[in-house]
Amino acid sequence: QVLEEVNWDLERFGNRLLTEIKPLGWECELNPPVFRQYDAWGRRVDHIVTCSAWGRMKEIAAEEGLIAEAYERRYSNWSRLHQAVKLYLFSSSSGGFNCPLAMTDGAAKVIESLGIPRSLKNAFDHLTSRDPKKFWTSGQWMTERRGGSDVANGTETVARKQPDGTYRLYGFKWFTSAADSDVTLTLARVADAEGKVKQGSSGLSLFFLKVRDEEGKLNSIQVQRLKDKLGTRQMATAELWLDGAKAELISAEGRGVASISNMLNITRIHNVIGAVASMRRMISLSRDYARRRVAFGKLLKDHPLHMQTIARMEVQTRGAFLLLMEIVRLLGLVETNMASEQDQLLLRLLIPVAKLYTGKQASAVVVEAMESFGGQGYMEDTGLPVIVRDTLVLSIWEGTTNILSLDVLRSLTKSQGQVMAAFFSAVQQKLELASSTAKLEPAVKQTRDAISSLAQFTQAAGSKGAVTMELAARDFSYTLARIYAGALLIEHAARPDASSTDIAAARRWCNQELCPVATELENSSYEAEEALVDGALVYEGSPACGSRL
Repeated sequence: QVLEEVNWDLERFGNRLLTEIKPLGWECELNPPVFRQYDAWGRRVDHIVTCSAWGRMKEIAAEEGLIAEAYERRYSNWSRLHQAVKLYLFSSSSGGFNCPLAMTDGAAKVIESLGIPRSLKNAFDHLTSRDPKKFWTSGQWMTERRGGSDVANGTETVARKQPDGTYRLYGFKWFTSAADSDVTLTLARVADAEGKVKQGSSGLSLFFLKVRDEEGKLNSIQVQRLKDKLGTRQMATAELWLDGAKAELISAEGRGVASISNMLNITRIHNVIGAVASMRRMISLSRDYARRRVAFGKLLKDHPLHMQTIARMEVQTRGAFLLLMEIVRLLGLVETNMASEQDQLLLRLLIPVAKLYTGKQASAVVVEAMESFGGQGYMEDTGLPVIVRDTLVLSIWEGTTNILSLDVLRSLTKSQGQVMAAFFSAVQQKLELASSTAKLEPAVKQTRDAISSLAQFTQAAGSKGAVTMELAARDFSYTLARIYAGALLIEHAARPDASSTDIAAARRWCNQELCPVATELENSSYEAEEALVDGALVYEGSPACGSRL
């Protein structure tokens, strides 16, 4: 019954995407936000003007329950999956509105994780509303002038407590996406009675604030300018000066980073959704073009090399899609208290792994797909460059590849290796399901060999110290992504109703280097001496080293 209801909803939503949402998304691209700092009489108004289509997108997001679906839990642990599939369909036609939805979902998750305190109940209801007139979106103001991911050392915003128990925030937020949102979560350092603040991550606290007051005036916030970005131009990203913005402390003092981690997990999952959606969209366009374009006397689809290229992109996209669905499945179990300890450990590990890997996959796939159109792929009026530009941010937002690779290592350390035990167990369980499928035997063997190599690496690296693991972090994360996605593709291909292409996708995925970290360890790529060589290779002949160039 759940499947039947969800299928009906997705088909209905798909029709709405084609007839209403897609044209609105293109209108958002053609009419990006404009910053009007002063009115006609010279009074400062700091007004971010967005097009009517952007406002309509917000209404549609509420009507479709793109946030509400996850928190109503009509389908218990499957509600997250239902939401994720709708967001996946919505993403490529959303005109950039998928970004504020990611932060809105993250903010709702933080409030829910805090037990929905009385002071935040109204905000939670607005963030998860299906009523377009009540629905709020949220920002996520973390990046300051000194950097993005290094919030422990980069956050300078100060919070001063007021007699009524609220706080006033003072500081400069360097990069605030969806600056036209209704509310936001942000980090700041609480000043003591003498005005001093504690440095480091233990000095950061989490605050909730409304962007505007009841009269619609900015909450002691000045908009400095809008960012001129490569992509996601449909969405207003701004530099903001907080000059006494009224805010509410919602975490324990000094526990801001821990409290906002729930938001980061959700926004990283949304990042994966966007990555997989952009890959699927570009491949859909590419394969349709191959049935229409004639070159050298025949359709592109009849050129074996052209089809091989698209097929390779297809395999990457299928692996990424299953990785996304697995994470969302695990999240649904965790949120409904149905998750085992293994499920919880896997979710902690796979979120950064999937985010970093799919971000890289998407960049490669969309550029390759653009090339499949020849010169037309480079033309703005085809809409293809928009997808490429908007995709390239996905390896940067919510943590770059290297930052997330180090986060993967932290998950190992904090769990004292338990996450790896959960990883190996989950992969082995999936491979067991395919043990009786003869056509999958090569893929199963390749994956088991990769698991064995990975286990040997973890044992060997453990005795080599922190430098080795840091140098190996990226290759290690890629290894986890490739092995787990391979296991998912094998599991999918082992179903009784699996198609021949399901089997082909699993086999082709597993033909790639599944355990690059073991190969590079054998090549001594992670030795301390190699780190010195890295530096020499990068800076030899550069102006910084006395070059005359």
